Amino acid sequence: MVDLALDMIKIPSFKTEETGLARFLGDYFQERGYRIEMQEVEPGRFQTIATLTGTGGGKSLMFNGHMDIDPLAMGWRRDPWTPSVEGDRLFGAGSRNMKGGLAAMIAAAEAVRTSGTRLKGDLVLACVVGELQGGVGTSYLCEHGPLTDMAVVPEPFGANNILTVSAGVLEMAVNVIGTSRHITRLEEGYIDAIEMMAKAVPVLKGVQFRHTPREDLPGMPRIIVGAIIGGRGRDHDLRGPNFISDFCTVLVDARFMPGMSSETVREDIEAALDKLKETEPDFQYEIEIPPNPKFKAFTMSMEPFDLPRDEYILESVLAQYRTVTGREPDNVGALPPGSYSGDDTSHLWRAGVPCLLHGPWGSNESATVPDEYSRIDDMSQVARVLALTALDVCSLPAK
Repeated sequence: MVDLALDMIKIPSFKTEETGLARFLGDYFQERGYRIEMQEVEPGRFQTIATLTGTGGGKSLMFNGHMDIDPLAMGWRRDPWTPSVEGDRLFGAGSRNMKGGLAAMIAAAEAVRTSGTRLKGDLVLACVVGELQGGVGTSYLCEHGPLTDMAVVPEPFGANNILTVSAGVLEMAVNVIGTSRHITRLEEGYIDAIEMMAKAVPVLKGVQFRHTPREDLPGMPRIIVGAIIGGRGRDHDLRGPNFISDFCTVLVDARFMPGMSSETVREDIEAALDKLKETEPDFQYEIEIPPNPKFKAFTMSMEPFDLPRDEYILESVLAQYRTVTGREPDNVGALPPGSYSGDDTSHLWRAGVPCLLHGPWGSNESATVPDEYSRIDDMSQVARVLALTALDVCSLPAK
């Protein structure tokens, strides 16, 4: 398991650049007798779907993990592409989010395969692209198949936690439109798009969303303005600082809870901006969802996910966790800040696949801190729980 993780970390796989890792995993699975499908999600962009084929008549299970990794933070003290093991920590780029989880789910499948046990139902390993873009790869998978009866997503929220709640995520570009004048002609009148955006930013950050508060999600909903650029023309030309800006854009990220939707979030943001227009008649704005691809932000939204407590996949993972550890998990359900994140459970659940999150822990803050790592003991424990979950679920009779 650790060797596989080390090999995967050596292959850079930033979002939109996952194909090298997909081909490596395709070869890995093919050498071991899995049924392989290389899905071309976008021209030249592949994800790997490997299936441990069952004998028939059993329910199917998917382990779903994303290959794309976050941009690297400044301040690394070691080469991010030369992974290393120090005690219980596996260091390297993308080790936490989520090559540690990928290695754990593959190790679980390998444990089943090498044991000689034949599952009745199929065990599908979906190594997907673009989760960090809003779930591009899993959305493609949900449309084109294969789908399974249940799924586990080993995102890095800790081997002693089972998450069944995730936030919805909506990213958008808000554009403010002004009128440009040269610095020598300010007396002729202008509308400064940057100045207008400066008035819009606190409005965006202070949007009052319609929602029903939940004690298990105390920090939801939330919104940030994460980037800003202003210039001349819709391409934000920066070669003319002697002109008033006539086009300014901010990129906004909103996280919202079950009971809300991307549609209601947009409506609430528009209502707040329309109210600003009442006091600023020259304020003119547009909203782009998704943002222009040049910004490399989310290309699709994620709706909130909240698994009902009576779904069998939760019952099974709980039972296997108790078998492996001899105790109850630390948390089951929502777990901030993990549950403030969007993930591929959103698309799987909307496609009719009951699913949950159970994966190894790593760097304390996030995947974007320097010297990112995953905990090897967590990876091992998750692999054991997932292997037993596969034995259980795939032995259930298919309906």
